[in-house]
Amino acid sequence: MLTVDEDPGAVGVDAQRLARIDARLASYVDEGRLAGWQVLVTRRGQTVHSSTCGSRDLEAGLPVEPDTLWRIYSMTKPVTAVVAMQLYEQGLLRLNDELSRYLPEFADMRVLVGGNADQPKTVPAVAPVRLWHLLSHTAGLTYAFTRSSVLDEMYRGAKADPLEDPDADLAQMCERWGALPLMFEPGTAWNYSVATDVLGRVVEVVTGQTLEEAFAERVLGPLGMSDTRWWVDAEDASRLAALYVPHPGTGRALRHDAMGATALRPPKLLSGGGGLISTAADYARFTSMLVRGGELDGVRLLGPRTLAYMTRNHLPGGGSLTTLGRGQFAETAYDGIGFGLGFGVSVDPVATKVTATPGEFTWGGLASTAFWVDPVEQLTAHFFTQLVPSSTYPIRTELRQLVYAALVD
Repeated sequence: MLTVDEDPGAVGVDAQRLARIDARLASYVDEGRLAGWQVLVTRRGQTVHSSTCGSRDLEAGLPVEPDTLWRIYSMTKPVTAVVAMQLYEQGLLRLNDELSRYLPEFADMRVLVGGNADQPKTVPAVAPVRLWHLLSHTAGLTYAFTRSSVLDEMYRGAKADPLEDPDADLAQMCERWGALPLMFEPGTAWNYSVATDVLGRVVEVVTGQTLEEAFAERVLGPLGMSDTRWWVDAEDASRLAALYVPHPGTGRALRHDAMGATALRPPKLLSGGGGLISTAADYARFTSMLVRGGELDGVRLLGPRTLAYMTRNHLPGGGSLTTLGRGQFAETAYDGIGFGLGFGVSVDPVATKVTATPGEFTWGGLASTAFWVDPVEQLTAHFFTQLVPSSTYPIRTELRQLVYAALVD
């Protein structure tokens, strides 16, 4: 997967134009803004570009290697969505099911309509939270770390955030989220949130397994993703890239071990929204399954119609993240982007102002990792680095420009 299979020209890709990717993105390393990175692009089942640059650990002088381990954070979300939709295909759940059927703590929800974190004003929710709301981030939940609303302040005050209480497990955290109000009526708006973590708990309830067991049995094992895991043991610790943040003064990559070191111990909470660590080769097996309509190497995880349904825009009224988004944080741009069941979906590339194909689906992670899948062009692209937050630099936009400019057929 990491070796270029043949002349990229055989699948309609200009190798000289692909070389622009490395030339452009190397500047981020040369200027000290990134420690290092890895890029992988495939087309029509062939690897057409694979490259690394810089260091996985600046301080130790260790370069990025093909088998470097990366914290993929929210790129875990599509894996959770795939597992949930496998259960859907088995008839074990329905998208319109009320969440409270599986997690009673989400019955009789209330909606925040005013006030402050100490004295919130709420009203009873008109509609229940349903499973499709979790998959599409239209449930009215939020993230504590966004610091953009009264509700996320309430989350922090109630320790409804794994960062506030690392000893809480997924079931306990769901109970805390269920005790707090919603940001809006379910199904009426979009807000990036803990919804996928809640969905992970639904998977546990339905299967009777831990999320780790469900992932291993349904996705990681069947696809041979043997390097993807929830934490890194001592044997592989040297392969794990260090985590960085931009220096507030210079913008240069500044090591952040306080956050990065959590990947070196077993998590109490299995986060379906952001818990996985993976390699470029492993995650490319996952996206290869997606671009092939749910199958890879004779192993089918999803039916092609299910996957096509997941990658349609499910936002109410066919809206975009611009028109329906309530938060100021997401792992993608807002303009021209809708949301399906687990993925951001390109609806209008003209509005996005970046070359893309309508129907292309995508997501990224907090440490600036990203991927997209273009079924029309039979293309997958992946970028890995370890810089928090993901909005620091426009790397994802630049990579799209460079990749699509290299398609010449």
